[in-house]
Amino acid sequence: MAKNFKIVVYVPISDADKIRQVFAEAGAGQVGNYDSTSFSVKGTGRFRPLAGAKPAVGVVGKLEEVEEERIETVVRKEDLKEVVFRIRKAHPYEEPVIDVFELEEADEDD
Repeated sequence: MAKNFKIVVYVPISDADKIRQVFAEAGAGQVGNYDSTSFSVKGTGRFRPLAGAKPAVGVVGKLEEVEEERIETVVRKEDLKEVVFRIRKAHPYEEPVIDVFELEEADEDD
């Protein structure tokens, strides 16, 4: 059985559809006979850009709040590096948060 990972990214709501498309085009979100699968939840991201930052949202030195979407999906090990590369390239933030979790494989007897 192929090794799978869950990948999670936080993105401004206005960019969520673009990131879901990037996931799908890079091979993420394939589950059985389905593709483009993902799960999203909306929330508030908070950050303060420090000196030297070039924020896509907000200004240096000021605490900022942004309505964001947490998007998560699955990705095969062989596609993981490409998916992360494409997300970094397409994401509007200078330093996007991308979480990657290795998934446990179920035993055949379970």
